[in-house]
Amino acid sequence: MKLLLATRNAHKVEEFHELLPSIDFIPWPSDAPEIPESGAFFQDNALQKATYARDWWKAQGLPPVDGFLADDSGICVDALWGGPGVLSARFANHLSYAEKNPLLLSMVPAGAPRSARFVCVLALAPTAGEPFTVGGAVEGSLATEPRGQSGFGYDPIFIPEGYDRTFGELESAVKHQLSHRGRAAEALKAPLGL
Repeated sequence: MKLLLATRNAHKVEEFHELLPSIDFIPWPSDAPEIPESGAFFQDNALQKATYARDWWKAQGLPPVDGFLADDSGICVDALWGGPGVLSARFANHLSYAEKNPLLLSMVPAGAPRSARFVCVLALAPTAGEPFTVGGAVEGSLATEPRGQSGFGYDPIFIPEGYDRTFGELESAVKHQLSHRGRAAEALKAPLGL
């Protein structure tokens, strides 16, 4: 099975190769336009990205693929009213994650609950047919400082429930079993017949 992955995020491409090794993923071309994501919810953005990718790909007359997969995901911090949420990738966009992570931690008021969750919605737009979504989430809490070099994004500040290490400190095989993206990828297998 060959799917176009509607992202230029090299970390996500690598993670999908690990999570769904039986699928041949094609990354979004570097010369293609930016994919819009203007929805208020993860599901809205994932669907918007998958259908945009399908429509653009078909309009270019590019070689056929079996479908178009898009991911919208983020970290939702209870003390920040669920933020940054759908704006996770665009939060303090001018900064690197090495700078974003301490900034986000500094925004949590002293004494506030540190509970948080990672959420992921995957949208698959088949070449023909209606797009659909699956999702995954993982509950946890925020560390007091970034820890670990594994993973990417907000991984060094998120401690999954039942663990004392961040996603940035856990082995990738363990992270894949627990993570929001891992759970969403698992939910995608049945509809794809994997």
